[in-house]
Amino acid sequence: MGAASLSSVAPFIAAVVPTRAQMAATLGFHIILACLGIALPSIVLLAEFVGLRRRDETAMRLARRWSQAMGVLIAVGAVTGTVLSFEMGLLWPGLMRRYGAVLGFPFGVEGVFFFLEAIFAGVYLYGWRRLPGWAHFWSGIPIAVSGIFGAMSVIAVNAWMNQPGGFIERAGKVVSVRPWQVFFNHAALYEMPHMILAAYMVSGFLVAGVYAAGVLRGRRDRYHYTGFALGFVPAAVLTPFQIFVGDTAARAIARDQPVKFAAMEYVARTGRNVPEWLGGVYTGGHVYGGLKIPDLDSLLVGFGPGTKVVGWDTVRAAYRPPVAWLIHLCFDAMVGIGFLLLLAGLWSAYEWWRRRRLPPHRLFWWVGAISGLAAIVAMEAGWVVTEVGRQPWVVYRRQTTDAAATTNGGVLVSLSIVVVLYALLGAATILILRTLARRWRRGDLEEGAVPYGPSPAPVLDRTEIV
Repeated sequence: MGAASLSSVAPFIAAVVPTRAQMAATLGFHIILACLGIALPSIVLLAEFVGLRRRDETAMRLARRWSQAMGVLIAVGAVTGTVLSFEMGLLWPGLMRRYGAVLGFPFGVEGVFFFLEAIFAGVYLYGWRRLPGWAHFWSGIPIAVSGIFGAMSVIAVNAWMNQPGGFIERAGKVVSVRPWQVFFNHAALYEMPHMILAAYMVSGFLVAGVYAAGVLRGRRDRYHYTGFALGFVPAAVLTPFQIFVGDTAARAIARDQPVKFAAMEYVARTGRNVPEWLGGVYTGGHVYGGLKIPDLDSLLVGFGPGTKVVGWDTVRAAYRPPVAWLIHLCFDAMVGIGFLLLLAGLWSAYEWWRRRRLPPHRLFWWVGAISGLAAIVAMEAGWVVTEVGRQPWVVYRRQTTDAAATTNGGVLVSLSIVVVLYALLGAATILILRTLARRWRRGDLEEGAVPYGPSPAPVLDRTEIV
């Protein structure tokens, strides 16, 4: 690349890369909290349901404690989600100026469900020991429902950016919008279930991982086994459904966004009998370090080895995703982790079917302990595939990313501030949750007490007074 070319792309790099980096940093942090906000209320309610139905005090204790952690995470998630809403206008003025009228409806719906979630979270948290058992349980249902529908609203926006529709545009201006067609656009039909199932897997495996770590440390009691099962079982049950939805989504992407799919699968040239590459890095027209399986990619796309698969040779180089190796490796990581989690679920199911117990092997509990982090890695990798794979488009085939990004200066400064603040926020959140866990183990935080107040004064033994 010559000096002239470098000078021509320098403004683009200076403006777009920090903007995308800031969006990626804030979204990458928030999406973990969003997953917990979507699914953790359901896991809390599951524990409370078991506690009420079976009069199980252990399950009730877990529900009460998890609800306190849920309150912390919803509060932090509300902060990071608010930052993202400001960033949409500040970092992407071109997108909002041109398509703000289209995106207003799903964002408005998301706001309604966020308020409902916040209101009922307050009722639920305050209602412990103040409402009758089942009344308290039902007061938590709107939290779970609001979390799911709020997530659908946000995913609708992202899905629309991948498959824009439901509006009429003339001379670069939106003149008519059909809100429900925007909301339920074509990509939303597979992105919504894919992301919501991912949220339940992340939350369930994270909860299970905490108690699996406790078991590995020798805390082999009913409390830890129950906590593990209430998180692990729903996540493991949903894993095969997630694999089915993900496979369906990949086939839809091959049809609707063939260039993105070509980057996911290293399809350089359009053809039939296309092989599947597992791993490897594509550079200079070759794949290095990957495992090649003949005809498998065509077979997966169209259920036949002779299926034609579109390659990235169908578009100019300027309209191809910039880093195919990153998209491909993230796609492989997401799929690989999904199948490993499926095997962990099958292992536990087999042991339960044969012996009515969880696997006693230490390896299983190590797998359980890291399953939550693995699910987060898979979910983040999936978002890299979605977002980087769409490049250079911010709205597929309608607006490029550089046309949507801000041209104002100072993004590097705001990016630095965001990274520092989010690092501090993340550390503070982990510290609060660890403090809660330690106080629960010491038994000095009774359910219903204020979780952040000073520790109760020690009760002096009468002999000490004398």
